Amino acid sequence: MTSTDTARPCREETVAARRTVPPQPSAAGRSTGGLRSTGGPRPFGTARTSGAGGAASHPRGKPAQVRVAVYAEDLILQTGVVQQLRQRPEVELLSESEAAQAEVSLLVVDAMTETVAEHLRRLRLATSGAIGLVVGQFEAGGLQTIVECGVAAVLRRSEADQDRLVHLITALANGEGVMPGDLLGELLDRIGMLQRTMLDGRGLTLSTLTAREAEMLRLVAEGFDTSEIAAKTSYSERTVKNVLHEIITRLGLRNRAHAVGYAMRRGLI
Repeated sequence: MTSTDTARPCREETVAARRTVPPQPSAAGRSTGGLRSTGGPRPFGTARTSGAGGAASHPRGKPAQVRVAVYAEDLILQTGVVQQLRQRPEVELLSESEAAQAEVSLLVVDAMTETVAEHLRRLRLATSGAIGLVVGQFEAGGLQTIVECGVAAVLRRSEADQDRLVHLITALANGEGVMPGDLLGELLDRIGMLQRTMLDGRGLTLSTLTAREAEMLRLVAEGFDTSEIAAKTSYSERTVKNVLHEIITRLGLRNRAHAVGYAMRRGLI
């Protein structure tokens, strides 16, 4: 879409039609404001207002709204999502100047491209909030990229009605992830492949315990002492002590009992 310098009014604020990328952090770690770009997403929101057409201040006792900044490749995409969210009391849309304070940053794009990936990386550095992606076309190879860019939720634009958008936003605000079923299946397949090709050969698992460590903790859980574990595993008592000490130290635990409880709660043994 061709950018333009024509200003477009939006309720109480004037929103520039030029595209921008998310604000980049300064050397002190703070946002330095939106940078103009002819090819990037631009933040858009509504300033908090009172009266008709705006979001009024919340009465006491009502749950706080989720502060959301919406970014898009062009004004049409952005306006469509903003109009959907503006009607919902669960959401507080932020203006461009407030975008760095967002609890949830939502990026709306046609397709997952390298340019979009770069903007996601910048957005991850510019905000401490969760990041969601609303995308038109999504190729299978883009899954690893969005995970690396810190995206915790994905919604296809064809499914992005008002309720699904709000569900995605509230899930992100609660620290949860949202992903279409086929993408979730692909993600699990990739994790399984990682397990088989990179970890199994070295005796490691995704659980952070080696096979030997898991076996020794399992024997501790069954009540065996150091000498009995050494006999059952064909290691010396010194090796058994060292392995158990390594588990406790690496995972920041207090003692063997704590290590057993930790492993059992996570299904590692």
